[in-house]
Amino acid sequence: MNYLIGTDIGTSSTKSVLMDTTGKLIAQALIEYDVLTPKNLWAEQWASVWLAAAKQSIQEVVAKSNVAVADIKGIGISALYGGSGVPVDAAGAEVRPTLIWMDRRAEKQVQWVKHNIDLDRLAEITGNDIVDPYYGYTKILWIKDNEPENWAKIKQFLPPDTFVVQALTGELAVNYSAAGNIGGVFDINAGTWSEELMASLGIPATMMPDRLVSANEIAGHITVEAALELGVAAGTPVIVGGVDVGAANVGMGVLEPGRYVAAIGTSMNAALVSEKPIKNKGLIVWPYPYKSRALNYNFSGSATAGGITKWFRDNFAEHELEMQRNGTGINAYAALGEQAKDIPAGSDGLIVLPYFMGERAPIWNSDAKGVIFGLSLAHSKAHVFHAFQEAVAYALRHSIELTGEDLGDYIVIAGGVTNSADWVQMFADVTGYAVRTPIEDAEANLGDVILVGLATETLTLEDVKTWQVLGKKILPDPKRHERYNKYFALYRKLYTDLSEDMTILTQI
Repeated sequence: MNYLIGTDIGTSSTKSVLMDTTGKLIAQALIEYDVLTPKNLWAEQWASVWLAAAKQSIQEVVAKSNVAVADIKGIGISALYGGSGVPVDAAGAEVRPTLIWMDRRAEKQVQWVKHNIDLDRLAEITGNDIVDPYYGYTKILWIKDNEPENWAKIKQFLPPDTFVVQALTGELAVNYSAAGNIGGVFDINAGTWSEELMASLGIPATMMPDRLVSANEIAGHITVEAALELGVAAGTPVIVGGVDVGAANVGMGVLEPGRYVAAIGTSMNAALVSEKPIKNKGLIVWPYPYKSRALNYNFSGSATAGGITKWFRDNFAEHELEMQRNGTGINAYAALGEQAKDIPAGSDGLIVLPYFMGERAPIWNSDAKGVIFGLSLAHSKAHVFHAFQEAVAYALRHSIELTGEDLGDYIVIAGGVTNSADWVQMFADVTGYAVRTPIEDAEANLGDVILVGLATETLTLEDVKTWQVLGKKILPDPKRHERYNKYFALYRKLYTDLSEDMTILTQI
């Protein structure tokens, strides 16, 4: 039997899985870490932490599996969207922490771009018609403008998966998806770095690595030194899987255009895979990790989706957390969900706007604020938690409507939210679409396994199609959907009514 390893470097943890070529999960390991938030709306991480977590998780799954080293045929590595990319010096050492996807500090750079760059030309070349601190090129400009000493040391900016793969293989390669997600420096039409835009932005072309690859291409091979650390054979093939939400789509069987998938974890990435980039809709557009020159990934999504329920748990569920810790109760999220399960659609008149870290697509507003609207003395903690869950579902519906495409007979939802059957039903009721979820909790890791399997020819497309990755359809309830239509309309109106006040509050 042959085996493959999939490693996903996430925002809060790195997870590795080892699977056989029938799709059976043999072993898994999870290493957790924190996001650094030195100021409001700042978010950064050290790449050395990602590298250490990737090494440890791979080593653990190899040890747990007890399979023959020679039977491990490849390793696929995907990662969070690394924003600016890892700033490295001439020796390959990181110069400062990476400004990750959720960092919102580059507002001044956004305004500079809007006043100094031809925005129509920017949109035509990159496929992205919005200028926002989400994009890596604005974060790169922030470093240039605010940290001249660091800027002078930086040779290149490497996506997180590229940084880790280079450390393990000695080879430098960037997945097209990670390149495209930087935004203003990538030509989505030509599939190359845009020398025109980099010159206009003042970002040296040499700061972007030359080699661009799809995730179904081998990027490098494990070095002798790395092999000793990981417990695998030297020469084991490795791929750069690109941005992990794309790899997650592959893990859910999306290997052709036309399927809509929402990956909902700390944030939400709700995307349609298409042959042509969907331009001028306010979506984030980049090449799909698989067959990158033929497929595109067009997405929207909330910056803090599952993150707001974590915030609620950490701040208002001390009792549930304590019972979870001491073993006298169930998981705190499950306990909150149990309390909220009988709350009716609309939470008895509560609406939450989930903009707790500003917001990227679909509203593109760094000044956006979280709101709890409609509170009364009749409401309980369970009501508020239920309304937080509904807010994430409303955000998904907003994203779906922005896409403006036929999404077929069902949508796919993945991520931690699928641990709650009630929440999955809520997504169906709010959006009006049938929902399917992955059977295994692997997602990006499963995608990494599939991609490295295809790259090494250990797997074929026919093999992958036999893997049952999705469960049955969860159908929306027509009555609840009708009720949610009214709440969703008010959800949209509330933001419109309050957006100016949100900006005033930021200025104060």
